[in-house]
Amino acid sequence: MSWLGILLVGFAVTDLTHSVRRTRYLPESVGALTVLVVGALAGLTSGRDVVALLVVAVVVLLWGLTVTWGFGHPGPKPARVPLAVFVVALTTAIACSGLAPEASGLLGRWLDSVSLPALEGMEADRFLLLLGAFAVQLATGNVLVRLVLKSMGTINPRSDGQMPPTQLKGGRLLGPLERVFILALALGGQVTAASVVVAAKGLLRFPELSSRDEQQTVHEMTEYFLLGSFASWLVALGAFVLL
Repeated sequence: MSWLGILLVGFAVTDLTHSVRRTRYLPESVGALTVLVVGALAGLTSGRDVVALLVVAVVVLLWGLTVTWGFGHPGPKPARVPLAVFVVALTTAIACSGLAPEASGLLGRWLDSVSLPALEGMEADRFLLLLGAFAVQLATGNVLVRLVLKSMGTINPRSDGQMPPTQLKGGRLLGPLERVFILALALGGQVTAASVVVAAKGLLRFPELSSRDEQQTVHEMTEYFLLGSFASWLVALGAFVLL
């Protein structure tokens, strides 16, 4: 599972870098470099591991380039290219996870020496997968949701000029917080509590989605909210299944 965890970390670092500094070629380069560095720290230095890490680095580069290209071109079809890259890469990594050796190296020795109760006795493979799964809930989760919305031609009525612009900009932060919260609760065996978060979000959005004015816009807003929410929850639940 070490290759899969490193792939998720590479995706996450790429998108986090892009959210901080939108410099051309920088985010995907940082993500690819992170893949190689983390692989070395995990002791994945055999010939097969080096080849696998180089492939993962190339996939991370391709992910960053296709995401930029997908958002930079109008219409729904360009957004489907990075989604296909993500799905194919993740599926292939899962299928090949049995071929990956156990991680160790400096990372394994650090985990053996750490005194934190949550990490005590944790194997390096598990740590990489856990790190990647939670990291993907941040910027990568937002990117995936936006790609799904764009690929379906679903736009936010507020940003399309059909509704007055809002001063609230917390959606990009609330989404990651929601996904991390759901994943943490699910891993802790509190799946019912995670479902409460889903229900609470629907209740908070109900006044906005039940307005009697601008019914056409309300329908579009409802579609935007439902599709975006389900895509966001699927990112969190998908990570839970991997873990």
